[in-house]
Amino acid sequence: MARSGNFAGLPKVLAAEGVTAVDLVVADLGVSSMQLDNPERGFSYKAPGPLDMRMNTSRGETAAELLSRVTEDALTRLLEENADEPHARFIAGLLKAQPMTTTQAVGKAVWEGLAGARPDLSKPDVKMSVRRTFQALRIAVNDEFSALDALLRALPGCLAPGGRVVILTFHSGEDRRVKKAFQAGHRSGVYSDVARDVTRASMEETRANRRATSAKLRWAVRAR
Repeated sequence: MARSGNFAGLPKVLAAEGVTAVDLVVADLGVSSMQLDNPERGFSYKAPGPLDMRMNTSRGETAAELLSRVTEDALTRLLEENADEPHARFIAGLLKAQPMTTTQAVGKAVWEGLAGARPDLSKPDVKMSVRRTFQALRIAVNDEFSALDALLRALPGCLAPGGRVVILTFHSGEDRRVKKAFQAGHRSGVYSDVARDVTRASMEETRANRRATSAKLRWAVRAR
């Protein structure tokens, strides 16, 4: 049975189905391509749209509302923690200089502001900062790290002895959390084995789907 929710709700979903433990959990942390490619959802700087970014548009604040609410210091921390953005302080100043309500406004502000202030940066570097800015805002709007942390805490109790979990991440912030949680579980004896290295998409896969380029897969096995 399909149920709508986020990863933090896995224990409740299993309980509602009368399941005490499962043999396999597969968690794909990527955003739906259908959402990313829909300008009305506001996830991408590539097309004009409202600065929304909510996974569930029926609740929560939009990215535009978040930007208007947070302080410049808080926005700096958000960019650093959610996307490892090296120019976080400068970009935060750009985004707080005037109201931002569209994806184009944010993309233009970061691109033109950073390129103008740092002519030593290459176009790919500036583009990456624009991408990281959108990533950081999306993560904050949807509280994605809290949901992932809740999943990682709940996993041992959801897996049957010998059960496996496979998690597919798409940026360093997610991968760090998964890696550390699996390693800590292995040291404590919760997991009998964990992935030592990440599994990445093959060249054939990335040629067929450019978004697979950043994908990293890690796994763990529940101790018996």
